[in-house]
Amino acid sequence: MRVLERLESRRRHWQELEQLCVRLEGGSRKVPAAHVSRFAGLYRSACADLALADAYQLPPATIQYLHQLVGRAHNQLYRYESSRASGWYREVFVDVPQRLFADGCLRLAFAIFWGVFLLCLFLAWRDADFAAQVVGKESLMSLEQQFSFSYRPQADMQAGMAGFYIWHNPTIGLRCFAFGMLAGIGGLYETVFNASALGAEFGFMIHSPNADNFYHFVTAHGPFELTAIVLLAAAGMRLGFSLIDTHGYSRADSVYRAAQRSVPVMAVGVVLFLLAAGIEAFVSPSSAPYSVKAGVAIVSIVMMLFYIIVLGYPGRREQRK
Repeated sequence: MRVLERLESRRRHWQELEQLCVRLEGGSRKVPAAHVSRFAGLYRSACADLALADAYQLPPATIQYLHQLVGRAHNQLYRYESSRASGWYREVFVDVPQRLFADGCLRLAFAIFWGVFLLCLFLAWRDADFAAQVVGKESLMSLEQQFSFSYRPQADMQAGMAGFYIWHNPTIGLRCFAFGMLAGIGGLYETVFNASALGAEFGFMIHSPNADNFYHFVTAHGPFELTAIVLLAAAGMRLGFSLIDTHGYSRADSVYRAAQRSVPVMAVGVVLFLLAAGIEAFVSPSSAPYSVKAGVAIVSIVMMLFYIIVLGYPGRREQRK
C-alpha cells in the first residue's frame, strides 16, 4: 500500500511531464533551459515509478500509462538531444558569421590594423631609417640574423614547434584583448603598436639580402595569425568601450552584454591562432616552393572572407533592426 500511495502522490508529476511532452510534440524548440532541466528530472522519476509499478504488479492500466508516458518522454528527450547538433551548426555557420559581419568594433580594428600596417610597410620600404625608428636597430639586426639561413626542422621536431607556437603566438592577441579592456583606448594603442612594428619589419625586409628566407617563412601562416590578432583586439575593445558607452544599462549589464558579443569573436580568433600554429610548424619552414606557400595564404584569405562576408552578409539587415 505504501508503494501505491507513493505512486498516486506522484500522479501530478506524471501530468506535468505529459504536458511538457505535448508542448515538445507540438514543435516548440525554443524551450527555456529551466524547463529542459525539469523535463529531464521528471523523465528520470517516471522511469523509477515505472520500475516500481512493474515490480509490485500494480493495476495494468497504471503500468500501461507509465509505459506510454516514458516512451513519449524518451522520444522527445532524444529528439531534443539530436537537435542540439543542428543548433551548434547554426551557431557556428550562421549566427557567429553574422555577428562578426555586423561588429563595428571588428571593422574599426581591421581598418586601424591594416591601415597602419600597410602605411608603415610602405614607409619602411622607402626608408630603412623609418623601420629603425619604429622597432629599433637591434631588433632589425636580430631579425636579419634570424633569417640569414633557411631553417628546415626535422620531422620529429615539428610537433614540438607547433606546441610552442600554440603557446607563444596567442600571447600577442591576448595582450591586445587585455589592453582593450582599459576603456578601449589600450586596445587601440596595442593594435597600432603591433601593426606599426610588423609593417615596419615587413617593409624593411623587402630590401634585405635575407628577404627570400623571411617571406618564405611568414607568407603561409601570416593571414591567419594577423587576423587572429585583430579579432582579439576587437573583442577587448568592445568590452572596454562598454564601460564608457553603456547604452542606458548599468555598467555591469553593459559589460555582460558586450561579453556575450565578444565571445564569438574571441573563439574565432583562437581557432585562427591554432590553424596558424599548425601551418607555421609544418608548412612555413618546409622546403615547399614559394608558390605552394603563397597558395596556402590565398586559400586562408578566401576561407576567412567566405566565413565573415559570404556567410555573414545575409544577417546584416537583422543585426541593424
